[in-house]
Amino acid sequence: MNLKSQEVVQIMNKGIFQSSEGLELESGEKLEQFEIQYTTYGKLNSKCDNVIWVIHALTGDSNPAEWWSGLVGEDKFYDPTKHFIICANLLGSCYGSTNPLSLKPGSKEKYYYDFPDLTTRDLAVSLDKLRDHLGIREINTLIGGSLGGQVALEWAYALGQKLKNLIVLASTAKTSPWTIGFNEAQRMSLECDSTWGERIDQAGQRALKAARAIAMLSYRHPEDFESKHLDDIEKLDDFRASSYLRYQGQKLSQRFNAFSYWVLSKTMDSHDLGRNRGGVENALSKIEARILAVGVNSDLLFLNKEAHHIAKNAQKGTFKEIKSNAGHDAFLIEYEQLSTLIGAFYLEQV
Repeated sequence: MNLKSQEVVQIMNKGIFQSSEGLELESGEKLEQFEIQYTTYGKLNSKCDNVIWVIHALTGDSNPAEWWSGLVGEDKFYDPTKHFIICANLLGSCYGSTNPLSLKPGSKEKYYYDFPDLTTRDLAVSLDKLRDHLGIREINTLIGGSLGGQVALEWAYALGQKLKNLIVLASTAKTSPWTIGFNEAQRMSLECDSTWGERIDQAGQRALKAARAIAMLSYRHPEDFESKHLDDIEKLDDFRASSYLRYQGQKLSQRFNAFSYWVLSKTMDSHDLGRNRGGVENALSKIEARILAVGVNSDLLFLNKEAHHIAKNAQKGTFKEIKSNAGHDAFLIEYEQLSTLIGAFYLEQV
């Protein structure tokens, strides 16, 4: 490991924010206490204007240098030797923050099915509590994709002048019936698991594999499957596409749980930036930050036009497009295009 790598490791920190104030939820329920696990890379500069806040997608965690390694890390676009990078594990997720498998306050019992419904607005409020706890007055850039982009939009609305730049990738200002349909099909598969309904950590875990397979069909594009999973010999069974989906389901079931999947997929469904704000267009027009909305030409989950709609209705909005056969997941894959688009966005403000 060279000297620079050693320095980067030394300035990566993990923390847990514990809130005893609780969180009033849009549903009318309340989380009496909650915890948020977060990771920081780098240090604040003297002007405190180098904060890059990353928000992960549905099954992500607080380590973007791992799952977004082409964009975050040493000598990457967001370099911890230049930026102060923060990523927090969203409430409801199973990577260190309060979630359905957490103990209820003052109890030895876990939440399981009693965990309250969360909205993207609730998650934004919880992140703002973390920001206040860390003493961060201004965020240079808030960036997120998919569910992370939805939460970022909600938070940007609330942050006002505390946020300079917002980058929303493969996301939307209001979840469409099409996306809700995909998510409901996945939850229906969880309900078909014979263990779903039991108060055990592994409830629904077999069906989580099927839910993930359904999700993968919305994350990718037919041309991506054609290029990567077309069988080169004639078959009656054991197709490469089948093996791929089973592998993806197995992989997720080994690192995630059905309870968090249920909660966060419903959180995605709840997303409506315009709720109680005079509609989506009016809410978008009130966001003060510069906005870069990036769509993917082959995205089947959040259609390209949804990113365009965000940019069109923002005060200072810009739309750009990733061209890829990878579908929705292109925002996690096409690092070179992302770096070019984001770099150009920053140059426009100079």
